[in-house]
Amino acid sequence: MKFSPKDPPRTFPVGNSVIFDMKDCGTLALAPDEQVTLVTESGGEYDVARKDWGFYATPSLNGRLEQFGLRAVLIVNRGTGRYFLLLVEAGKEELFDAYCRQENLAVVAWLDNTAACGAVRAKLAP
Repeated sequence: MKFSPKDPPRTFPVGNSVIFDMKDCGTLALAPDEQVTLVTESGGEYDVARKDWGFYATPSLNGRLEQFGLRAVLIVNRGTGRYFLLLVEAGKEELFDAYCRQENLAVVAWLDNTAACGAVRAKLAP
């Protein structure tokens, strides 16, 4: 693993209806079979793992994420048609809902437990 900090961070504007500056604090390079864990103040953990074929972008949706109070949700930006997989901290759903209204985002599906993932799988099965 190699981390290259950006000091000062690169800032750039983001947002649709409310524009704010995002800070790009650095670049993290992982070799195959390396992982980093990002943590929240409340104890939530988010792992990113590199493989020789690419990345595990999230830990198990209905396992580790659920255990650490993170809820995966697939959303679409109504204006651009772009899709995103977001992780919402349990207990912060009202903040997430306000963000969705502000940024013109729609929930496609919550993917935060076994039942929810199974329902999506059943709908997509041939």
